Amino acid sequence: MENPTGYESYVVVHNIAKRHNVGTLARSATAFGVSELILVGRRDFNAFGSHGSTSHLRLRHFHSLSDARQFLKERDCDICGVEITDNAVAVNQHPFKKSTAFLLGNEGTGLSAKECEICDFFVYIPQYGCGTGSLNVTVAASIVLHHFGVWAGFSERTRDGNKFVVAERPLKQAGRNFCTETVDSIAEERKLRRENAANGFFDEDGKDDSPSNLLDALFVDS
Repeated sequence: MENPTGYESYVVVHNIAKRHNVGTLARSATAFGVSELILVGRRDFNAFGSHGSTSHLRLRHFHSLSDARQFLKERDCDICGVEITDNAVAVNQHPFKKSTAFLLGNEGTGLSAKECEICDFFVYIPQYGCGTGSLNVTVAASIVLHHFGVWAGFSERTRDGNKFVVAERPLKQAGRNFCTETVDSIAEERKLRRENAANGFFDEDGKDDSPSNLLDALFVDS
């Protein structure tokens, strides 16, 4: 996607309760020009709903929110929490100033205090109907990412009939692989697995997905 303004958007995924939402989120990320999808904690996720879009999206993994924040700050990136807070600004007001990473909360509990700490500002999505208190995380992400793309002046993708043209799948890149596995990193990941399970990171039945359903080798070195 051509981006004459130089602005970039990122999506940070941490502690999403239903891991199959990440696949759908990846699809929205590619549609709205996201540069990278950043997973914090576990490296694996269910690709259901991605419709092959992960082939066109860079993925990056960090073990902690502080590491993800450092990476984004080195790229002069604001971190925007998508949450209804006292100081949140309606997303249709486009309160963006530069490249921005969007941090999305858990579907049930929203952003935690720890997640809010790394955010520079917050946006919320105005609702006009009375039938629900919140939106699905992937729906919310789509709305916010679209607004950022409008503000940033992203070039609209070419259309063919009633759909947009999909680029050819890129060749597998050597940089897409596991993060370096050391004894310390393995121990840290096991600790995070236990913590995430306690916080509802797994699917509703509490079980992990089988390896055949997981995309676990798509990540760039962090």
